[in-house]
Amino acid sequence: MKIGIIGGSGYVGGELLRLLLLHPQAEVKMVTSRHSIGEYVFNVHPNLRGLTRLKFVPQDIAELQKHCDLVFTATPHGGSVNLVPKFLEAGLKVIDMSADFRLKNPDDYIEWYGWKHANPQLLKEAAYGLPELHRQEIKSARLVACPGCMATAAILPLAPVIKADLVEKNRIVVDVKIGSSGAGSKPTIASHHPERFGGVRPYKVAGHRHLAEVEQELDNLTSEPVTVSFTPHAVNMVRGILSTIHVFPKTPLTNKVVWKMLRSQYEGEPFIRFVKYKKGPYQLPDPKVTMGTNFCDIGFELDPHANRLLLFSAIDNIVKGASGQGVQCLNIMMDIDENIGLKSTGFHPM
Repeated sequence: MKIGIIGGSGYVGGELLRLLLLHPQAEVKMVTSRHSIGEYVFNVHPNLRGLTRLKFVPQDIAELQKHCDLVFTATPHGGSVNLVPKFLEAGLKVIDMSADFRLKNPDDYIEWYGWKHANPQLLKEAAYGLPELHRQEIKSARLVACPGCMATAAILPLAPVIKADLVEKNRIVVDVKIGSSGAGSKPTIASHHPERFGGVRPYKVAGHRHLAEVEQELDNLTSEPVTVSFTPHAVNMVRGILSTIHVFPKTPLTNKVVWKMLRSQYEGEPFIRFVKYKKGPYQLPDPKVTMGTNFCDIGFELDPHANRLLLFSAIDNIVKGASGQGVQCLNIMMDIDENIGLKSTGFHPM
């Protein structure tokens, strides 16, 4: 598969390059950037030095059509909404890493992103790029909309319990801790290292836009509307997300019931791991263990005192939360083993 990457100078674009340059059945032909035209890719992404001699080029649909079969659009939110239809018209398949095609209801873009969607006819067509829930749609899609990183970390642990109808659907609390790379490669005063270092900062504590995806996907699994309380925190790490989720069972649960539910949903999934141990420092999911990998680690604990089920998930926000998930979708679209180009153990210690 011949690949183009639109907006390859950011963190998501850099991670796409890292994965695709080592992918045995994909070839990166073009990488575009508005700000780094003519620069070697490895000058912007120094970890790729020695792996590629590609340079950033201007975006040119005729050249992309000539050299590529599929493009990844790694542009800021709102940046691909008018580009994607042009790529599709040119006969290119698209995996979009932005939020521009994730939501099925065009009115949701007005509510959550503050702009009217310019191409609403493509929203129903776009496959939501979460393979564990939408593998068949992804397989035949010409447009895949990859999920948000925090949405991924919330949906994957919640999907089994919502589908099994085990918990109250109007009382779900999601607490997310995310590393600084989630803010992108262009710093603001809030993401500037001296301001962020040493702290734990709640932000957008109500109404975060990833909440729209979470409720959309969970609503698809049940006949009742789902209400999620969602609050992220910026923490002092570069990569990773830890999601701590509080749900309240309709009837008392046992460990056996929860294990059975998780396994029935994710049996055979190549990038889901269950983490619940009684000894060692990593008894429950920890994002440190997932860094550099496409794994989502899921664990749980029962709290009978408060009739509460605690769910935990850990991912690398740039891999399973973005680029790795995109490459997993690519593998599905190519009808090849989903592990290809993605099987990595990460590092320990880190």
